[in-house]
Amino acid sequence: MNAPTPDLKPGLEAGEACIDSRFTVPGMRCAGCIGKVERGLSAVPGVAAARVNFSAKRVAVSHAPSLTEDGIIEELRKLGFEAERAADNPLGRDDAETRRLLRALAVAGFGMMNIMLLSVSVWAGADAVTREMFHLISALIAIPVIAYAGRPFFASALMALRYRRTNMDVPISIGVLLATGLSLYETVIGGPHAYFDGAVMLLFFLLAGRVLDAMMRSRARSGIASLLGRMGRGAHVMQPDGSTLYTEAERLAPGMVMLVAAGESLAADGQVVEGRTTVDSSMLTGESQPRPAGPGDTIHAGMINLGNPVQVKVTAAAQDTALADIARLMDEAGQSRSRYVRIADKASRIYAPAVHSLAFLSFCGWMLAGAGVYHALTIAVAVLIITCPCALGLAVPAAQVVAAGALMKRGLLIKDGSALERLAEVDEALFDKTGTLTLGEPRPADIGELDPQARSLALALAQGSRHPLSRGLAKALRDAGTEPAVLDDLAETAGMGMTARFQGHDVALVRPEAETAGLSVDLLIDGARTRIAFADPLRPDVGETIAALAAQGVSSGIASGDRVETVAQVGAKLGIPATGGMIPSDKLDLLGERAAAGHKVLMVGDGLNDGPALAGAHVSIAPGGASDVSQQAADAVFVGERFMPVALAVKVARATMGIVRQNFVLAALYNMLAVPLAIFGFVTPLIAAVAMSASSLLVVSNSLRLARAAGRDDAA
Repeated sequence: MNAPTPDLKPGLEAGEACIDSRFTVPGMRCAGCIGKVERGLSAVPGVAAARVNFSAKRVAVSHAPSLTEDGIIEELRKLGFEAERAADNPLGRDDAETRRLLRALAVAGFGMMNIMLLSVSVWAGADAVTREMFHLISALIAIPVIAYAGRPFFASALMALRYRRTNMDVPISIGVLLATGLSLYETVIGGPHAYFDGAVMLLFFLLAGRVLDAMMRSRARSGIASLLGRMGRGAHVMQPDGSTLYTEAERLAPGMVMLVAAGESLAADGQVVEGRTTVDSSMLTGESQPRPAGPGDTIHAGMINLGNPVQVKVTAAAQDTALADIARLMDEAGQSRSRYVRIADKASRIYAPAVHSLAFLSFCGWMLAGAGVYHALTIAVAVLIITCPCALGLAVPAAQVVAAGALMKRGLLIKDGSALERLAEVDEALFDKTGTLTLGEPRPADIGELDPQARSLALALAQGSRHPLSRGLAKALRDAGTEPAVLDDLAETAGMGMTARFQGHDVALVRPEAETAGLSVDLLIDGARTRIAFADPLRPDVGETIAALAAQGVSSGIASGDRVETVAQVGAKLGIPATGGMIPSDKLDLLGERAAAGHKVLMVGDGLNDGPALAGAHVSIAPGGASDVSQQAADAVFVGERFMPVALAVKVARATMGIVRQNFVLAALYNMLAVPLAIFGFVTPLIAAVAMSASSLLVVSNSLRLARAAGRDDAA
């Protein structure tokens, strides 16, 4: 995909079209990383723009054709980050990283518990021989544990130092290695102090914070692959001799004619050239009623053929289909989140230089005061450990995990921790209609008015069809205790309905002749027509939820791909503005307009056509019955028929950010008290590790109060 060059820079020629490339950069961990990557790449000759998607750990680069992707990867290495082409990156990489961190956490936890057991005996006053033996055993446990569990920090620090840069992991690695080195020295000379327990405890709590954060991110950005999976994997292509040859979707080309059987998903966009059928387009357009398709009609990849076999001439295939366009919109919309910076990460910009300076000044000060190298180095290590940002690092993920757990019990799954931050900021909510405000299951409204024989005939006809209205009718009649009649010559006519014979009479279940009949079917008995109306009922608490959102200062509206008149009726009933007939790009444009006006919009939708809007909104939620694509594109998913979890999510998100701010205050107070004590020599490395751990536990305990925020039914 090409884009015009926004600014003329070195390496770019006037009028030259730029190439858009995307790279996965798993080492980005903070706001400093975002700024470093964007500023560093933007300064490279030939790069027009660089934009980070932090939640996906990806970088989108617009660059001149003369600058290769391998060249950009090398530039990222010079900035201190390993990278690879996004297309080369397996979708399971995030899960693999989480598993590696979990293994490291488990090893650190095992080592910490065993070393602490040995340390208890030392603290209790063990004699010199016993103390030396326990120090030796602790060393044998700690060294392999630190080597394994510390790899995420050591590798990151080495990468930064290799290119003469620094990051948060540099002081952490220095502190751990110095504490381990001092402890080995004490063990060799038979000294009274060793700090293996402090070094391992430090790694354990650092890894705990990183695992919590990784778990909140691990499910992000898998929606695009699922979306493209909605297309058929291939199609049977008509050959000149009248036979068919199965062709994979990637090999389909315009001009080929596909034979699409009943129940198949289309593998390419095309135009019907022979046959009549009905297609289920709800996943693509959001329209609740399947529509007929005949010669000359255009149908798209991802639609499902519900009726007879048809021949479709391919007009667009592979990456040119409407479904692929939606995938691109989702990917580009997701990039709009890249500039969202977490509160905790902002502090990382000054952390490394501040800690290095404090530790170095402490060492120099004690050396000038006459202390020996060993004593001065011990104090410097204590400063490095006690200023470790464990409490700061846990301030956000601990609150997010507690809030996510509380919301899960109330029927809402938060997939990305940063979604809570964005949910707390929303002032507008846009809802899709079908399957979101409504249950997405058309139900007959008046079967009680049918006589017993009509109900029996309707059930016998309906249960022979795969049409959504027929399935809804059959379910309602069976639930009402109706028994089906015995029919002869049962047949389905594509685009029309079911026909049969019953005791010498012609019976049929067909779509209404009038276009204005709404969502309904007609039961015909020897030509006598009885209309069965359907309704897609609203969720039972939609009005209550909209009122709860309004009480929190969040206005509501409807943006749907369903018919304009149907959407307008729902909007009037709920008393909120409503727009129908929208295609995916329309919804994305509307979100862009609202964002440009300074609004933070929550998008709630379920259809495949909602995927780009869910990815491009400030924050998004999908119902549990939504398509896989929508669920994966959304930041959160709610289950069940109740709509109130949407309003509850906003309430809990705002409470979460309040707790996060409190956690930062607690972390700041800890550093204000603990750092001076370490600098003036009142804290050993072990006490520093214990103090650091205590501050982390304080932050976690404060976060646990969030469980009460989701404990009541009201969301106002």
